[in-house]
Amino acid sequence: MKFGHIGDLHIGKRVHDFSMLEDQRYILDQMMKIFAEQKVDGVLVAGDVYDKTVPSAEAVQLFDEFITGLAKAEIPVYMISGNHDSAERLSFGAKLFESSDIYISQVYDGVMKRIVLKDQYGPISVYLLPFLKPAAVRHALQRDDINTYEEGVMAALQECEIDTTQRNVLVAHQFVTGADRSDSEETWVGGLDNVSAEVFKDFDYVALGHIHRPQKMGRETLRYSGTPLKYSFSEADHKKSVTIVELLEKGNVTVSTVPLIPRRDMRKLRGTYMDVTAKDHYTAENKMDYLQITLTDEEDVPGALQKLRTVYPHLMRLEYDNKRTRENREVQAVEAQEQKSELELFEEFYELLNNEPMKEEQTEFVEKLIQNLKEVRV
Repeated sequence: MKFGHIGDLHIGKRVHDFSMLEDQRYILDQMMKIFAEQKVDGVLVAGDVYDKTVPSAEAVQLFDEFITGLAKAEIPVYMISGNHDSAERLSFGAKLFESSDIYISQVYDGVMKRIVLKDQYGPISVYLLPFLKPAAVRHALQRDDINTYEEGVMAALQECEIDTTQRNVLVAHQFVTGADRSDSEETWVGGLDNVSAEVFKDFDYVALGHIHRPQKMGRETLRYSGTPLKYSFSEADHKKSVTIVELLEKGNVTVSTVPLIPRRDMRKLRGTYMDVTAKDHYTAENKMDYLQITLTDEEDVPGALQKLRTVYPHLMRLEYDNKRTRENREVQAVEAQEQKSELELFEEFYELLNNEPMKEEQTEFVEKLIQNLKEVRV
């Protein structure tokens, strides 16, 4: 059985106040063609369908067109909500959609949705695990011992009683320890949202969402599909793709990727004003890309943003890198450190050494120690 694995569509997203809606329409059409060419038996959508919990009417309409297109092509969909989605809104009409083979995770209530499929090698169970916070699992399972994201996900999976003699696929939206993040993702201080890869060991394939760079996590079959488009300049070097996974007999899984070609690329340019506006520096095609330009002129160019947009109409961000800006950054960094308390500085140092934040009792101990030292000094 062959699946297409996608996620983090973030439909309706704006980047530096530029709407990405038409770019998303273009890339969703491209995905439809890939699914048809690859003859997939289903599509795994790993969360963050929308960029906001209350998406715009235009965003909802675009996703409706996409999901309707899959239904018309008789391609089943297995979809979960991510941290950007409203689980309640995304699952509206879920039971009705199942008649068209569109399966959507419900608001987590202690039971994870499971769809059983069959091919010539036997049954395949597809599990849908929406984005979970520890408090949601603690409430649903009526357990007081769930405090971390890993404990929450582990508890939710243990409730499934997975038959490891058969093939199992999981669609999930969590941060697996060691994943390479980018600037456009939400982060939790100190990596509090980490979940270890070991939690997912019972699954033949894990279709992950949440991280924007396509990547495997230790093994080929534990993967982030990544976003279909670049959503920040920290992703300028990403190669976006659709992941194709094929499950044959138990233990035989093949994974490949099909590149996605955007309507407009997202790139960084650097040089003096004269350099970046020289005609040999751009073509009719690439000047339409989304750009971040860093000017290295020692003096600011008056009206640079407006002037550059006559050449590069989709210039999103303009920066300077010269002696003045470097000195400003250094001063700001020093001032930021000087404004922090002794406790804040120690907490940062502790986290740097231990790769985890201090516990409440540790914080209280250090706070008392600092206060005692101050009293002795006085």
